[in-house]
Amino acid sequence: MKFFPIFLAIAGRPCLVVGGGEVAARKVALLRKAGGKVTVVAPSLCQRLSLQREHGEIVHQPRRFAAEDIDEHVIVIAATDDAAVNQLVSELAQQRGIPVNVVDQPALCSFTMPSIVDRSPVVVAVSTGGASPVLARLLRARLETLVPAAYGRLAKLVEGFRQQVKQRFESGEERRRFWEGVLQGPIAEMLLAGKESAARAALERAVDEGTSSDSAGEVYLVGAGPGDPDLLTFRALRLMQQADVILYDRLVSPEILELARRDADLRYVGKERSKHAVPQPEINQLLVDLAKQGKRVLRLKGGDPFIFGRGGEEIERLASAGIPFQVVPGITAAAGCASYAGIPLTHRDFAQSCVFVTGHLKNGKTELHWDMLTQPQQTVVIYMSLSGLDIICRELIGHGMPASTPAALIEQGTTQKQRVLIGDLESLPGIVSSAAVRAPTLVIIGRVVELHKQLAWFQQD
Repeated sequence: MKFFPIFLAIAGRPCLVVGGGEVAARKVALLRKAGGKVTVVAPSLCQRLSLQREHGEIVHQPRRFAAEDIDEHVIVIAATDDAAVNQLVSELAQQRGIPVNVVDQPALCSFTMPSIVDRSPVVVAVSTGGASPVLARLLRARLETLVPAAYGRLAKLVEGFRQQVKQRFESGEERRRFWEGVLQGPIAEMLLAGKESAARAALERAVDEGTSSDSAGEVYLVGAGPGDPDLLTFRALRLMQQADVILYDRLVSPEILELARRDADLRYVGKERSKHAVPQPEINQLLVDLAKQGKRVLRLKGGDPFIFGRGGEEIERLASAGIPFQVVPGITAAAGCASYAGIPLTHRDFAQSCVFVTGHLKNGKTELHWDMLTQPQQTVVIYMSLSGLDIICRELIGHGMPASTPAALIEQGTTQKQRVLIGDLESLPGIVSSAAVRAPTLVIIGRVVELHKQLAWFQQD
């Protein structure tokens, strides 16, 4: 290693920054975030530092750097555009044994500034030793997706029980196994899901009982979004990579399933019109049964589980059986497909409201509130509508919506197979037939569709 990685306590201690520009301001922000008392030496300050001086957040010496400025500081950063000044700051600091960093000049540094993932008190620092700050930032961005924001709260929870655990378990090996069980099990998951009080109570019980093992399972109801794997939330991805069993729908793409834990038990429970791989009541019960076996079960649904995803029915069954669960929202098809098609769902010139409905046929009929759907200045988004689209268009026209109202069909939206077909209420059923449109396809009706030609940005390969 070229540099020895270390975390330095500077809270309440004097820190020096030489330079008053925007680069210096970024370094000042980091020092202040760690609690440092910052003095800035510079003839003038940028706007950001000027505001901090006015608010008493920093001390400003409005002049050029002098040798005596180094004294009594625990850390020094040089961020000027004067090579001679930067060289002098480095030499003086190193002579006095004070850690010094000269921005973008590794040869003059006794320490480098890493890229930081801050989940205080958990902090992850990435450094390339000054060789490539851009690479360090890219690595940090990757780590941001792997370290949940709630890890800081988890660390604080654990910190409050360290002494109790030390008294409860005699050996370091026993303590290690206990904490591994806590940090990789239901207690940590409770906190990450926002159930801090429940997590604290469970940890108290675990310490009293002397074990962190918990045979109780849990269910994660997760929205997979409209198809593009990049649209998954961080939490959805994390839960996919720790679930023991994943029950997934027809609308979940293979690319998304590739992100699941490699040894997870993947079970298809999808539904098509008049063809259910597993009836819904059986899915509901399967979630309960698997959780009672101690499994971490992930129910993966296309779009958002609470928008025409029957997620409410599933968690009703879980709640009645006393099974712990959490719900992770996903980007619903309406938002995802409309965005990738360049069709704003609302627009102040065309639509001030938006309605989501399902066009699914029941006993050969589509029962919708037609008068509500035909209101002016409104966008109508219809899910699961291909089988009854001719009926829907006919009823909308019959209830007063102009036959020339623009409409769009978005097939396999947000994926590389996306197709956007534009027509109107009168022509839409014919387009489905002539273009051999297949599910999953979303229908958008309203004047906002006129903007597609101008705003379409997503180009498939």
